[in-house]
Amino acid sequence: MKKDKEKIIKNKTLISVIVIAKNEEEVIGECLESVEWADEVVILDTGSIDKTTEVAEKYGAKVYKYEGPKEIDYSAWRNFALKKITGNWVLYLDADERVTSLLREEILIKVKEQENKRTGEVGFAIPRRNIRLGKEMRFGGWWPDYVLRLIKKDKLVKWEGKLHEQPQIEGRVGKLEESLIHYSHRGSFEHKLSNTIQWSGLEAEMLFKANHPPMNTKRFFGAMGREFYKRMIKLQAWRDGTEGVLEAIYQVFSVFITYARLWEMQNFVKSEKFKAKNL
Repeated sequence: MKKDKEKIIKNKTLISVIVIAKNEEEVIGECLESVEWADEVVILDTGSIDKTTEVAEKYGAKVYKYEGPKEIDYSAWRNFALKKITGNWVLYLDADERVTSLLREEILIKVKEQENKRTGEVGFAIPRRNIRLGKEMRFGGWWPDYVLRLIKKDKLVKWEGKLHEQPQIEGRVGKLEESLIHYSHRGSFEHKLSNTIQWSGLEAEMLFKANHPPMNTKRFFGAMGREFYKRMIKLQAWRDGTEGVLEAIYQVFSVFITYARLWEMQNFVKSEKFKAKNL
């Protein structure tokens, strides 16, 4: 069995890795070290002002600058980077994710197996081990946290969604057993808050454009209450100890910020209409 695995690994088909990055000089090196086995690594830089690109080039990655709109749009970034690769399979990673040796082996085996079949899976969802606040989370909805990241290039139609993006694929999707390691938010509340401020604005904007009903006290408490129940009670976040409880409460706070910013947008429009009518 071991010889069969070694043979498959040795004769692997072309696999490209894509990493979308911005100001990730502190973490991208370890990410790239974990995929040194790949045939090609492409970095799409979306506006770094640190040494992200220099670190990436040091590891032999092909670096491209995104020249499109400055706004956050993960689907646009992933679609753009897809055009730059030469492999027939693509593995998408974030800079704070790591591929373990066991996952590497499983990826190589699965890809080779599918290449030898006329039909079969054309994409694979990978479970993620989320490290949040310095601890691996097993409850609260953080495990197994499957993400569809390994895809046959000619079966990937496109990515859709600015923030919570999803790939549109022609064919069947399977699941891998081995997991990615995800060092989410670097374990720091400062980093978490920075991301929340950025992402909540985009989420609020999408809700606003979708004509979300006007936010009021009842809707605020309803949204936060549902999130608390889901994380803490239904998904048992408390079983991850203090870190699990803090993370669950933070998710409630994140929901609050998103809807507070939506309220702000809705009331700005209301205020402008009032001014236009009365001034």
